[in-house]
Amino acid sequence: MMTNRVILLAALTLSFSACSTVKYNTLEKVGIHKRDILVSDVKEARDAQKDAQGQFQDALERFGTVIEIEETNLKKAYNRLKDEYDDSVDAAEDVSDEINDVEKVAGDLFKEWENEIKQYSDANLRRDSQSKLRDTQGRYKQMLSSMKAAEASMQPVLATFKDNVLYLKHNLNAQAVGSLRGTFNSLEGDIERLVNQMNQSIERSNDFIAQMKTS
Repeated sequence: MMTNRVILLAALTLSFSACSTVKYNTLEKVGIHKRDILVSDVKEARDAQKDAQGQFQDALERFGTVIEIEETNLKKAYNRLKDEYDDSVDAAEDVSDEINDVEKVAGDLFKEWENEIKQYSDANLRRDSQSKLRDTQGRYKQMLSSMKAAEASMQPVLATFKDNVLYLKHNLNAQAVGSLRGTFNSLEGDIERLVNQMNQSIERSNDFIAQMKTS
């Protein structure tokens, strides 16, 4: 079986020059099926969430140092915090992009599966395949719901970061930094909840990948 890296590179190369149908047909000729692409995309989404977890935690740590910094270093503090915010936005966008890829491939896979079930002449085999399809769709929906919840939980955190970055930018003085102390504890709790939600989503992704490999 081809590695995930080869699958990803092959799919990426084709995506620039072909529609989905041509891309899938070409990949299937070399032994790469929609289920392989789906598993690869789920892994990418899981890894993007792990990266986002690390970035949000790094940003929180930076935020904690900013509120303790001396007035003479406020400009430097703002620049560091702004960089952390921008990196957090990029990490959140990566998560959303990977989830969109998962949804696209899963939709194509299930549509193909449903159409092919109609081709069975053996009723027993058709029922068994329908049962496997429903089971896989159920597990996929649970995983996707968890991913979506983690994705949505990032936005309030980003909004809080953005507000405070802007406030620090507009008020580069000791009073502004002092006012940030009140939001730090709240932000710390938000990020802790975000990380927990992402952990649940990552766990469901791992379960889905393992089940797809054994089914």
